[in-house]
Amino acid sequence: MEAIDYTVLVLYFCTLLAIAVHANRKQKTTEDYYVGGRGVGTLSLAALWMSSWVGGAAIMGTAEKSYQIGISSLWYPFSMFSGFIFFALIFAGRIKELGDTHRHITYPDLIEQRYDTKVRLVSTVTTILAYIGYTASQLLSAAQIITSITGISLTYSFLVATTVTISYTSIGGFFAIEKTDRFQTLLVIIGVSGVAVPLTWHSLGGVSRLSTELPADFFQFGAWGWGSILAMFISMVLTFFTSMDSYTRCYAAKTERAARNGTLLAALIVLCISVSISFLGISAKLIIPTGEDGTSTLIRLIIHVFPAGVKGVMLVAILSAIMSTADTCILSASANLTRDVYQRFINPKAQQAKVMRLSIASSILVGVVGALVGWYSKSIIDLLIMAFTINSAGLFLPTIGVLFWKRATSKAAFWSISVSLVTVIGWYLARGAFPESPLFSIDPVWPGLLASALFFFTPSLAASRLQEAE
Repeated sequence: MEAIDYTVLVLYFCTLLAIAVHANRKQKTTEDYYVGGRGVGTLSLAALWMSSWVGGAAIMGTAEKSYQIGISSLWYPFSMFSGFIFFALIFAGRIKELGDTHRHITYPDLIEQRYDTKVRLVSTVTTILAYIGYTASQLLSAAQIITSITGISLTYSFLVATTVTISYTSIGGFFAIEKTDRFQTLLVIIGVSGVAVPLTWHSLGGVSRLSTELPADFFQFGAWGWGSILAMFISMVLTFFTSMDSYTRCYAAKTERAARNGTLLAALIVLCISVSISFLGISAKLIIPTGEDGTSTLIRLIIHVFPAGVKGVMLVAILSAIMSTADTCILSASANLTRDVYQRFINPKAQQAKVMRLSIASSILVGVVGALVGWYSKSIIDLLIMAFTINSAGLFLPTIGVLFWKRATSKAAFWSISVSLVTVIGWYLARGAFPESPLFSIDPVWPGLLASALFFFTPSLAASRLQEAE
């Protein structure tokens, strides 16, 4: 790496911190800190959505999978694209309407409004666990990028990524995230689709090499394994309906139309970037065919192909996508701690100034805990898939019940979420303890969904029949 590449990295970090300090002056209430005063337009909302989902897995993971198995890796971004479309058409406008009517800030606000306090509490615990996992995976991805740019150890890179991300998120809150995410989204689109793809195409010498020199199974959509593809697709799509950031995006929108259209626009942007990343990963199989098994594929491709200066810009573009996802994860879990635990159960009458201080402290705490989890795990994809499963398996059916099933009871929702969460975590622990067991080789999303369905539908229907009999 050249001096100019290091300069680009330093300027990027300084820009993020400057934006955070400026944004901090605009914040007066927790609505400002967590949902931006509910005045976000379509373009900004699309950038916020995109930055939430195009992070370490969507970029680094898709490139790695493309390098290993070819176009079957596109199932990951296609699952994401489908989640955007379904959520936009089914939920986005309605969630915005309910959020404005009841002044919701978090996902558990919506859950309690339909069910009760106990359901709110267990949904909060589930969400916090999932978002700590998301945060961990993104900070680990960011550290790997910084190591590639600077050459310093992963330990120091991890400290830098964690410190910068926690600092600008905790200080600036939603306003900082909105501004940095617009800046970061532009960097990603230009860097990946506008710079990386043309340079890689040129280095490849023509796309015809892909069809003539790569093995035939690189062009089989089922190469990933249909069982794994289906489990991932289900987990991904369901997660859109249970993720905190899906709801805060809608609450923050200026209008119901902006909530829906911003989500649809984000789907198109994500699809464009993801297809570009897949092309880069597959091309890397020919350009850098020897060495590692696909780990850090995109980073190695950039270092191998791109000229000085452009390397720095491209790596910072990828880093910005990862850090913009990390900041959303930190702020979402922070809102759970501040709004759903402290304000709801500990001190409902707390003054805004005190709540704002606690919000900043909560953001720092979530970032630090996420960093520790990421450091000890060291596996980006495993962390993400586990977080997706925890977040979706138990929460999906009670969430659908909020809008579409009046027979759903609070008791059923509580046990559905609780038993599913215990089932998923227990299943993951059992897989680690008994790796050869055919039973625990089943993806945890399936037993999690089954437990959720049994404890959601059975008590609700029984209560309904009892009420009719009376």
